[in-house]
Amino acid sequence: MPAGNENVPPGWIGGFAESNPAFAYPDPNLKSLPMLDNMANIRRIKRQQKVYWPEFSWQTILNDESSRCFQRFAHDISSIGYDNTGRIWSIICPQQGACTKNICFNVEVTVTGQRGWINETNRELAADMTVEGKIWFSPSVKSKWWFKIVWDLFAKKELPFPIDKENAIQVSTHAVGKPHRPIFTILNDQSPRFDAPWFAQHKIRAWDVGHIDVQIGGIVPTGNSTVDAFNQKVLDIFNIATGNMLLEENVLTWNLWFTTPEYVNTLEWKTHAALWRLAIDADHGPNSSPKRYADGSIFEPSSEDLILTIIHDIIEIAEELL
Repeated sequence: MPAGNENVPPGWIGGFAESNPAFAYPDPNLKSLPMLDNMANIRRIKRQQKVYWPEFSWQTILNDESSRCFQRFAHDISSIGYDNTGRIWSIICPQQGACTKNICFNVEVTVTGQRGWINETNRELAADMTVEGKIWFSPSVKSKWWFKIVWDLFAKKELPFPIDKENAIQVSTHAVGKPHRPIFTILNDQSPRFDAPWFAQHKIRAWDVGHIDVQIGGIVPTGNSTVDAFNQKVLDIFNIATGNMLLEENVLTWNLWFTTPEYVNTLEWKTHAALWRLAIDADHGPNSSPKRYADGSIFEPSSEDLILTIIHDIIEIAEELL
């Protein structure tokens, strides 16, 4: 990696990674640490490494490795925050937009808990996380011919409609092959599940790289069968648009290419994700790359006719509320 230690700001102390022998590689065990609320300890953060190149990958056809696609999410959102000893206190995960000709969505990987360490000295890290995928319609959906029909029916029954993050469709995640283990791990290096193509690697510019492999679970139930059926249809459209990125049982991987450590402005940290969410609402995914297969060819979503069919299904489900 080209970034030298001369570019690292003063203040690094280190030592947290070595504070428990169980934390060490090759199999870091972080169970002695509590899973922390991601926004509860912002005042403790002194340093950060930005994930300037969050390179995502998944199979567009489940269990077909030849269908694997790659997409870099927005540059300026993700970051990992820690103190001068290297204890991690917060992780900001990616947000993105996805569009078909008929609908645009926001998707966010929302961190619900985390723990772990960073070691600037040897450029290593280990962390555990729990996350949820959250999906909601972008504001442009309000101009669609079917929106008012569905919106009015949901409003009459005072049911949640996924038009903002607060009412988003929630998709569960878990460790690969362990559906009852919601905690998964961030480890050093690129994912060993596949060889990333040249356009998804940033060895020349990045400070370091880590990776996450997480398996997609089902939609988190709302307690209302009609809403759950509606949400599943919306998720079906999202998966058509993205090539099954959040298809149940699929494995979503992201390689985290970090920039050089830098100081943290805690006020900016608190507002960072929300500000970028507004940007995504405006233009559906700033600075992201197109979805590409390993040979560089562009992923094209399935037929829009299928999406229109699902939209009609959505209207029929909403009409059940009458």
